[in-house]
Amino acid sequence: MTMTDPLGDMLTRIRNGIHRRKSTVSTPASKLRARVLDVLQAEGYIRGYSEVEFETGKTEFQIELKYYEGAPVIREIGRVSKPGRRVYVSVKSIPQVANGLGITILSTPKGVMADHQAREQNVGGEVLCSVF
Repeated sequence: MTMTDPLGDMLTRIRNGIHRRKSTVSTPASKLRARVLDVLQAEGYIRGYSEVEFETGKTEFQIELKYYEGAPVIREIGRVSKPGRRVYVSVKSIPQVANGLGITILSTPKGVMADHQAREQNVGGEVLCSVF
């Protein structure tokens, strides 16, 4: 069976891992997932991730979830643009999450980046997900 939304699957695995208080979760590797994980790591929402290659040739990411004083750092994480309904925004209409306390991750012509970086570089794009 094919997966129609790989990024949504990764976000769901992170969300489920946080609810179960897991220290790490794994997800199949891809370039888009790696770029989103780079943004999450740079913004301090996850500890990091590593690539694990199996003998069958498949690769997975082991994502280290981050907790602060027993509470997860990620309170909410959700997909905005879905395969059935893509959401594109200009630089002037990039949404703020929780009055600027959270971030929106965008896919722009200059790469995958957080909302504040997109505003600095004056570029819009597809809204991938929001994190708080």
